[in-house]
Amino acid sequence: MALCPGLSPTGAAAPVATTTDAKAGKLIVVVGDSLSAEYGLARGSGWVALLERRLVQDKIAATVVNASISGDTTSGGRSRLPALLQQHKPSHVVIELGGNDALRGLPLAMTRDNLVAMTRAAKAAGARVMLVGMQVPPNYGARYGQDFIDLFPGVARAEGAALVPFLLAGVADSPQAERLFQPDRIHPTAEAHPVMLGNVWPVMKPWLR
Repeated sequence: MALCPGLSPTGAAAPVATTTDAKAGKLIVVVGDSLSAEYGLARGSGWVALLERRLVQDKIAATVVNASISGDTTSGGRSRLPALLQQHKPSHVVIELGGNDALRGLPLAMTRDNLVAMTRAAKAAGARVMLVGMQVPPNYGARYGQDFIDLFPGVARAEGAALVPFLLAGVADSPQAERLFQPDRIHPTAEAHPVMLGNVWPVMKPWLR
């Protein structure tokens, strides 16, 4: 079973998701891949849409722009980010990319460079940054797998970004992992997305203060 984000045959972007109050100055742009773009799910059931509801529930005034595209890589995100920063002028940027780099066998150094460049660009634009970590299946080899895991906290420490260690914790490593993935065994089901938000929220809530 593949336990990382897959490549979308459509390359479709996620719908833009927003809460209603941007006056407080909090605007979150999520730049991700299929895990954030609701690939194979009903609209409104992915973790980013669930995040909107949690913000309302906790009375945190913020706007969420979901700029995720299924199949995207860190190179794609890096090329798209300047326009997103210019258009939305976010106060917070979530970067959920890297899994498709691994699926394509791209060098880890390239992935690291892209994440660093994106983090620095967002910070230079006045935004706080959160990196969302990913892991790869054991068949990639122990050394590669560990180096990939270490990449995200390494960039976060060096660049002063917040970190979600593993978006699929409690999903990919769950005893019920089979039923938490769609038939392609790559993309999580709607049932898994509240768990994914549960991995993000404890880091995000203090990050938004």
